[in-house]
Parts: sequence; structure tokens; C-alpha cells
Amino acid sequence: MSKNSGRQMNLGAFFMIPGHHVAAWRHPESHSESVLSFDLYKKLAETAERGKFDMIFFADSYAVHDRNGIGIEQTVNVRPDPVTLLSALSVVTQNIGLVATASTTYNEPFHLARKFATIDHLSGGRAGWNVVTSSNEAEALNFSKENHLFHQSRYERAEEFVEVAMKLWDSWEDGAVLVDKKNARYAQPNLVHPINHKGEWFSVKGPLNISRPIQGYPVIIQAGSSEAGKELAAKTAEVIFTAWQTIEEAKGFYQDVKGRLSKYARHESSLKVMPGVFPVIGSTEKEAREKKEYLVELIPERIGVELLSSLISYDLSSYPVDKPLPDLPDIHDINGAKTRFQLIKDLGDRENLTIRQLYQRVAGARGHREINGTPIQIADQLQEWFEQGAADGFNIMPPFLPNGLDEFVDLVIPELQNRGLFRQEYTGGTLRENLGLKRPVNRWNNISKEDFA
Repeated sequence: MSKNSGRQMNLGAFFMIPGHHVAAWRHPESHSESVLSFDLYKKLAETAERGKFDMIFFADSYAVHDRNGIGIEQTVNVRPDPVTLLSALSVVTQNIGLVATASTTYNEPFHLARKFATIDHLSGGRAGWNVVTSSNEAEALNFSKENHLFHQSRYERAEEFVEVAMKLWDSWEDGAVLVDKKNARYAQPNLVHPINHKGEWFSVKGPLNISRPIQGYPVIIQAGSSEAGKELAAKTAEVIFTAWQTIEEAKGFYQDVKGRLSKYARHESSLKVMPGVFPVIGSTEKEAREKKEYLVELIPERIGVELLSSLISYDLSSYPVDKPLPDLPDIHDINGAKTRFQLIKDLGDRENLTIRQLYQRVAGARGHREINGTPIQIADQLQEWFEQGAADGFNIMPPFLPNGLDEFVDLVIPELQNRGLFRQEYTGGTLRENLGLKRPVNRWNNISKEDFA
């Protein structure tokens, strides 16, 4: 049983199709031919819901990953738009949260506020938005830009973007829609407000043309762990996805980001920290090790180098793969994902890994924590981080799909449940309720109508 009486971890099922390992599509048990088949996503969502996961989560980007001209040939660059996909999945699920990534750098607040409000209504209050600023330079070229915004500017835009979205969700007060047919009153005009936002990045009049989401706001999730990312999370996020290799790093991050909440008048329980975990499960340690070794054998060398180059935002294609990393730029000169750059550089330096060894290490978890072993050993490792103050829960990253998810649900979830670490049944009807998060109060409840802008 857990030492934390009454405290249970949150779990997200992180779907990268057909699996998180860069060579997952080559695995004979992965459904690589079905990346655009709704039946696959329906099966995955139903399996995660059977396992009582809090949420399913889809990452996203707005460019093909083809840094060295081989990405299209040797990796899966085809994937559906996740927000559209959530609409369909809302129909075939009942309890599980539905979360998609959407970038604040290459969208407008009105668009995303409307889309996520729609998902929240269609699903009965189960929507979540993973707020990202985009780290891929190639995305800029698909949106009429010559260059990617600098890191600090991206986070400044993101902060205002989320602020505008929240104002738009609040632009319809709870109870604004009447549908009074007899008296010809569909809505109460005094409860619907323009937001008249004028800021550095956005000018938005409002109101939104959809009523307030069932959850008030969809659950706001954030994935950045840089200094700017931690500050944005402390101010706006309710869940933070993060990546750490060691329990010491994870505990330090946990304490840091939780310690920032008080300046925004927030309680520690209002933000859930959920590191990513890549589990390789076997009936024995030997079987788990052999599964991992098989995946490593499937990695084409050039793809391994391309993946590593992408993760650290530095081209390694001209360097010998059986030598250590070259001298890399200072983190301040990196305009991609700064924290991931530092994490992977530290891993290579700490263990004196060659480029080949390093890409083999990160080809599955991509900088997140990898745990291997039997179901009991996997549960032990999750329990240690949870009980030692390194996490409120975890974002589970199956190596390949659907089998990797099936194994976790059928073998690891029961072990966590037996220890009292994870729910037996859903207790709430919305994603917020299952995560233990409060529904936000509409800002119009606390502000004079005349003074609000």
C-alpha cells in the first residue's frame, strides 16, 4: 500500500502514433498502416478509459520533420490534426479527458478559444489544451514567416494568448443562455460581454460566439520547463508535462514550480506536475531488456542522428557517431527547446556517451525518463517518484501501439490500484473533477460591469 494515505497519482496516456520510439513504426506489432484510421484511435481511447486514465494526450507540430532529407522516408510524418480528432473521440468515450497540443505562436486566440470550448461542450466537460510555443524552426516557414520567433518573445506572446483565451471563455457568463421560446429570449445580453482586449500581440473585441465551456476553462496544460516556461506555468497552467532523467532533477523542478505559485495567489494543489515516462514492460527483467534491445536495433543511423539533432536544436550530421558530442552552443544561444537541450547534453556528458549511444538512449523517451522491468518493478519506480515529491502523476509514453498501452493497462494499472496509488473508478464527470482541480470563477462575478475591459 502507498504511504500517502488518500493521495493518488494522476495518469495521462501520451499518444504518439504508432508509438513513442522513433522506430516504433518498424515494429511488427505496431499498427503503422493505421495512423489515419479512426478505428485505431477509438481502440486506444477505449483502452485508456478502461484503465481509468485521467486523460489521453496528443502532441502536435506544424511541419514535416525532415532535417537531413531522410525524415520523410524513414519516420512517420503523417498524423491527423489532434483538435479535430478529439471531436470524434468525444463521441466514443464517457469519462476520460481529451487533450491536444496547440501552438500559441502559429494560431490566434479566438480560433483556439472557440475550438477548445467546442470540444468541452461536445465531451461534457473533458477538454484540455496543452499550450506550447513551438520549438521547430521549420514551422515558421509554413506560416509566412522567415524566422521562428525568439524564445523569450514566444513566451511573452503565449502569456498574452492564454490571457485573451480566458477572457473569451468568460465573455459568456454562466446562465447567459436562456432558450426562452415563449418570450423570444435566447440569451441575456447583460451576461454577454465584449472583452475589448488591446495588448502587445493581440487586439480582440469579442465576445466569443460559443457559450462558456462546461469546465469554465478547458484544463490548461503546459510543457515548457525553461525559466520562462516555469513562470508561465506558475501563472496559467493547471497541469505541467515535463521531462527529467533523475529523481533529484525532478524533485528540484517540482519544488521550484510549486514554489512560484504563491506569487499568483495559487495553492500548490492547483498545479499537477506530471513527468513523461517511457515504460518497457516484460514478464521478467530479461524480457524487458530484450524488448528494449530489439527497438534499438530498428533505428536507422541517420534517423537516430536526425532525432538527436532535432531534440537539441543543433545539426550533428557532420560529426562521427561513435565520438562524444561536439562542443555545443551555450543554452542562451539555442532558440529551440532550451530545457530539452540542457537535459540531453547533461545526459551525454554525465555518462560519457557517444552520439550513437545518446540517440539510442533518447530514441524512445526523447529526453523523458525510461523505466524498464516487470510490472511490479515499473510500479515501484513510479511509486518512488510519486511518494518522494518528484511528481503528482505521470504521462505514460508507450513504446509502440496499441500493445504498449495494452500492457500498461492490463499489467501495471492493477498493481498501482492494489497499492492504493491509483483510482479504481472515475469519481467525477469532468476532467477537472478527476484531476482534483477547481472550476474557475468567471471574472465577471468579481468585477463591476462598468470597469471590466
